[in-house]
Amino acid sequence: MSLNLFNASTGAIKPTAAEHLDLPQLEQWLWDAACEIRGATDAPKFKDFILPLVFYKRLSDVFDDEFARHEARFGDHARQVLEHDHADALKNGRRPIIRFIIPEQFAWKKLRHHRKEGLGEFVTTAMRTVADLNPDLKGVLDVKDYNETQSGQRTLDDDRLEALIEVLSRHRLGLQNTEPDILGRAYEYLLRKFAEGQGQSAGEFYTPKEVGWLMAHLLNPQPRKECYDPTCGSAGLLIKLRLFYEQTHPQHRGQAPHLYGQELNTITFAMAKMNMFLHDFGHAYFAIGDTFRKPGFGAEGAGRLQQFDYVVANPMWNQKNYSPSFYENDTWNRFKKDAPPPSSSADWGWLQHILASLKAGGRAAVVLDTGAVSRGSGSKSSNKEKTLRQHVVEQDWVEGVVLLPENLFYNTTAPGIILLLNKGGKPEERQEQIILINASNYFVKEKPKNALTDEGIGAIAAAFHNWETRPQLSQVITLQQAREADYNLSPSLFVDVSEGVVHRPLTDILADLQAARSLREKADVALSDVMAAFIDSS
Repeated sequence: MSLNLFNASTGAIKPTAAEHLDLPQLEQWLWDAACEIRGATDAPKFKDFILPLVFYKRLSDVFDDEFARHEARFGDHARQVLEHDHADALKNGRRPIIRFIIPEQFAWKKLRHHRKEGLGEFVTTAMRTVADLNPDLKGVLDVKDYNETQSGQRTLDDDRLEALIEVLSRHRLGLQNTEPDILGRAYEYLLRKFAEGQGQSAGEFYTPKEVGWLMAHLLNPQPRKECYDPTCGSAGLLIKLRLFYEQTHPQHRGQAPHLYGQELNTITFAMAKMNMFLHDFGHAYFAIGDTFRKPGFGAEGAGRLQQFDYVVANPMWNQKNYSPSFYENDTWNRFKKDAPPPSSSADWGWLQHILASLKAGGRAAVVLDTGAVSRGSGSKSSNKEKTLRQHVVEQDWVEGVVLLPENLFYNTTAPGIILLLNKGGKPEERQEQIILINASNYFVKEKPKNALTDEGIGAIAAAFHNWETRPQLSQVITLQQAREADYNLSPSLFVDVSEGVVHRPLTDILADLQAARSLREKADVALSDVMAAFIDSS
């Protein structure tokens, strides 16, 4: 499968002359924004003031781009026509000409040039009015009061708010100016920079964009399918699946997969909804809450999860939140009663939830710690994770494992793996086989983390889809080989990526030694002559 369809580092849309905000620019921009409100509030709360404005800036720039297209059609009456049509569409339950409306008096430029006095109240009114006019944004855009006070004093005064808006006005955030999940990137940076002390690391929900594109390549979603992420964060993985589908099926965008996601964190849940809204992805459904304790999709009374064609996920690695009794008392029929996951790691608990969420023949790509495919193997003592891994391998549900490069993820320098599952849908020629791919060398050093290369994404996807063994990249093994390895599916065990040692003939080595000896002897004679001349001259 070719990578020429899009640039993996930016997403499905390649801007031409438009400004494009890359990651270093984004981080410097947000840092400058934070510096403008330094001292006004505690550092962990910076994101509470910055992020909603980034939401609003993104929304405004996308609206301006869409409005410009309609203005060419309707001329000077465009705003009147579009606002009337939008109101009528909401009333009658139809799709409007323009997807959402921002009244002219609340455009971003109006925030930017509003008089300083009363700015906080004006910004709050703008966000709440836009949310009222666009019901899909309720609970997403109208969550912050920029006029709030603490002990009788404004938390963020109008001077600092004005300076913050000015900084955020530096860059455009239209769909062609940024990567698809710019909101997730912004939140990840603010959380990592200022809020890690709250006990949540950004890496718990954010997956590097290159890894997300790789997962989309590997799953290659087909028309009219359903895709699910049980730990969706800001929905970056689902967005990439959908965009990849649109790039590979440009004539059938109306048959794009439906998207489903669940997220525990209220802020990232709001970002997921905002992302779907901005990308105009219809048929996108999100639930809020703890997926393990209360799955958002399924029939609890019947003890049955809703099942999907594809699952993508990057659950927090090695969670210790769940006891054996939790697994044993599960009412959703997800976990093996005779072999619950260990309390030290929920990795295989997540994998069982994902398998229970897959239709027959469904496929999944799951990012996990490398230990998920190797812990317990080679030990004579029993190990719950190995027992679960053995069960899934023997069911022939493991399609492949991709070992990623080190230092891609913000919350760890560990490499991570992508575990590929196929619930009974392997082609006949691939049954009782597993492909192991060692992509540990396909990276470039960037700050502050490494990045998986486009070359790496292309090589991994090609090896997987062609199901081929390639030197220093991939190895197709049989189930019998997996058994002989005691169900250790670590790609590094089967695929050596080190440079091969070159063995030279002994006669060549001896000839080189003799030549070196001759040169040394000549050098000794020359040195003796120089020393003798020096002694004579003295």
